[in-house]
Amino acid sequence: MNQQDDIELEVYFRDMNALFKTKGWITFVTDLRENVSNINSVENTKDVADLHFRKGQLNIIGAILNLEDTTIRGQEESQYNV
Repeated sequence: MNQQDDIELEVYFRDMNALFKTKGWITFVTDLRENVSNINSVENTKDVADLHFRKGQLNIIGAILNLEDTTIRGQEESQYNV
């Protein structure tokens, strides 16, 4: 990795860490956690297409809910690889 890449990565991690501390992010993640049980329910699934749609929703919600941990691991790995 060159110096420009290092700077861009540092800015990215700084921006992401700032995002995770905002009231908006905390509210957003809280809302997702509270609503995931409604989306995860197969009782309300109408057909196979709806089941696949819900599966996609859960994959995206999972990625969002894990974003902070994923970012922290990425930051630690980038510092380790210096």
